[in-house]
Amino acid sequence: MKLGEKLRYLREVEGSLRGMARAMTQQELVRAIKAELKTSVSQSYLSQIESGTRPHLTNTTRQMLAKFFKVHPGYLVDDPEGYHAELMSEARVLEDKLDLWLVSGAERFPRDPDLRKALLTLAKHRESRQCLLLMESLIETPGLVERLVEVLRPTARSTKHFKVRPAEPIVQVKDPPRAGKAKPRGKEKS
Repeated sequence: MKLGEKLRYLREVEGSLRGMARAMTQQELVRAIKAELKTSVSQSYLSQIESGTRPHLTNTTRQMLAKFFKVHPGYLVDDPEGYHAELMSEARVLEDKLDLWLVSGAERFPRDPDLRKALLTLAKHRESRQCLLLMESLIETPGLVERLVEVLRPTARSTKHFKVRPAEPIVQVKDPPRAGKAKPRGKEKS
C-alpha cells in the first residue's frame, strides 16, 4: 500500500471516529492538527503526499501525523510490493485491499451521497468480500432486487439513478354470487 492511500484511509477512519460519517477533508485535518497538536502542516503538502507527487514525508511531518492518527511512525511509508504483516492471513490482506478500494471509490462520488454512504458502509463491514459475493447472488435471482428495494428502500424508487418497476396493483375480488334466485327489490307481493 502506498503512503497516499494510507493517509486517505486514516482521514476516512478519523472522520468516522469523529462522528462525521465521511472522511475528514485535508483542510479539516490541517485545522485539527493545529488545534490539537499546536503545530501545522499545509493542505497542499498533504495533497502532494496523497497524489504521489511527493513520495516521502519529512521525519518531522511523519512524527506529527503518527501522533495525530495514533499510529506507529513506521506505518507512514510505502509498503514494499507484496508486503503484508506476518500475523495477517491472506484473506485479511485481501479484505483490507478491498476495503481501501471501496473507500477510494466512495471518494469519487461526492455528488451521490447515497452511493457514497453505501460504499463506505460496505468498506466498514468486517466481511465486505462476503457482502459483495452475497450481492452477486441477489442480483442473479430474478426479481429479488426489485422486491427488496420495494420493501427495504421504498424511497429509492423515486431516485433518478435507480429505476424499479412499479409494483403490480392489488386486485380486489368481489364475493361470488350466491346460488338460487335473488328476490327483486322494490314492490313486495303479499
